[in-house]
Amino acid sequence: MPVKTLFPQTILHYQNLIEASIRKLRTGKAPVSLYEPIHYMMQLGGKRLRPLLVLLAYSLYRTDVRKAVPYAVAVELFHNFTLVHDDIMDNAPLRRGKPTVHEKWSVSTAILSGDVMLVKVYNLFLSLPPEKAVQVLKQFNTCATQVCEGQQLDMEFEKQTTVTEKEYIGMIAQKTAALLGFSLELGARLAGAPEADCRALNKLGLDMGIGFQLMDDLLDAYGDPEKFGKQTGGDIMANKKTYLLITSLQKASAAQRKKLNYWLNATHFNREEKINAVKRIWDDLNVRQDTELKIQQYFKRAFRQLGRVKGRKAGMDLLKQFTHQLMSRQV
Repeated sequence: MPVKTLFPQTILHYQNLIEASIRKLRTGKAPVSLYEPIHYMMQLGGKRLRPLLVLLAYSLYRTDVRKAVPYAVAVELFHNFTLVHDDIMDNAPLRRGKPTVHEKWSVSTAILSGDVMLVKVYNLFLSLPPEKAVQVLKQFNTCATQVCEGQQLDMEFEKQTTVTEKEYIGMIAQKTAALLGFSLELGARLAGAPEADCRALNKLGLDMGIGFQLMDDLLDAYGDPEKFGKQTGGDIMANKKTYLLITSLQKASAAQRKKLNYWLNATHFNREEKINAVKRIWDDLNVRQDTELKIQQYFKRAFRQLGRVKGRKAGMDLLKQFTHQLMSRQV
């Protein structure tokens, strides 16, 4: 079934190529209990942002985009591997509205299925010509390590009393943005792009990824659940040290900080009461506007990096349009 989005027809075509390849993905047959969770996870859908970035970067230099699809799928497979393990660490019951792998099967099965997903990522990359495979795998290993480091920092932040803006931005640069940077660089390298373009696209992805995560933080508090795709206020309920919370604690008066700390430490409360109370303080401090400005800052940096790239006009226009649409997701 074709994917329905607000994106241009060419991106719809890329999405459909990705979905068709995911449906045909062969990871193994037996034991069924090991491989079925992989197919389940990969069919849950999602934005497919990372594989799309691979194809968009490839299309800056070449038109035979189908050749890059298996490696775009490898990136999506890795992303879903991280989600399977993240859900275990977060003890999350749902992923995209469906039971998480560890809830549907077991924690042990989820760990093993995730491990197999990672192995299959390497198998896909090893189908590249030897010289290119070595280069791609070295860069992938660097990226994968950064993602793990970012996840560890995110978990440690939950136990820390204070987290600075610099620390938070550094964490999401690793946990979220590094894979977007790798995705764009991968597409460019597969297409034989100049080294300077590969580096610029990686930096573009980093800035885009930070802006994207900051937008997610904002949408979690202020988004329309119908458009955002999940119930809002989850970060507030979990006391997650997002950019919004960090900024509010920095800007708050003594009285406002006292109220914030009350809700951060409360153990018995009404869900809506807590969310509304925290958001009222944020509104008084203009935290929403501060976050929007920070998002714009990082997307502007991304566009400056794109200006350093020498790609085909059609591909450049498409990547610009895609980036604009990510930037303007509705709150």
